[in-house]
Amino acid sequence: MAANGVEVESLARSVGVDPKTVQRWLKGRLPHPRHRWKASDALGCSEQDLWPEIAIANASGTAATAEIMSAYARRADTPVQLWSRMLDRATTCVDLLGYAMLFFPEQHPDLPELLTDKCADGLQVRILLADPYCPETAIRDDLEGLDGTLSGRIRSTVRHFEPLLDNPGVELRYHRLPLYNAIYRFDDQMLVTPYLYRLHGFQHPLLHLKRLGPAGIFESYAHQFEAIWTAPTTTQSPTAYPEQEI
Repeated sequence: MAANGVEVESLARSVGVDPKTVQRWLKGRLPHPRHRWKASDALGCSEQDLWPEIAIANASGTAATAEIMSAYARRADTPVQLWSRMLDRATTCVDLLGYAMLFFPEQHPDLPELLTDKCADGLQVRILLADPYCPETAIRDDLEGLDGTLSGRIRSTVRHFEPLLDNPGVELRYHRLPLYNAIYRFDDQMLVTPYLYRLHGFQHPLLHLKRLGPAGIFESYAHQFEAIWTAPTTTQSPTAYPEQEI
């Protein structure tokens, strides 16, 4: 409306509704389909541009699954070169979500130096680990039969990332939520491991996704990351707890 110089009253007349109805749309109310079509015509925009949630709801299976570049039966089957290539090519954002994800810094020993250089060029890194002392971590530890070691693995991951935590382009937070998958996003590509009951991280399947639009699988997982990143139970400080005995 701003780009086309269209006022509330003008759009209301074009669509055939009360101006108060348009005001409700601007506050987030979803119009009826016939009103969406008329509003799109009046503004010279597609319905998807104005209400992307409609595109997500109506996305066809073919369009959504086209974002799956490859799939692996187990995370351990994923070539290390794929992880390294995606990490090397990332220029805008790296988002990491899991319980401990200790394997990731361990298989990239130069990770702090690499991310430091990239952050100097504008890369933003967000890391979400499980709170090592929250009930959900204990539940996950018991579920996988880890004998109380998950908390220590999380703290080991934090130590790997410690050289980065003074960098303004890097932020690490703790979540206190049950997870159903891990997410590793590198710009418009993503590796996702859906969790399977009682299996360890390396045994979960892995999907390699590439964002093709606002209505696919990629966007669903990206929204999940954002929801957890801003969840009320998420702790911003990675140093909120003193070191404890494992």
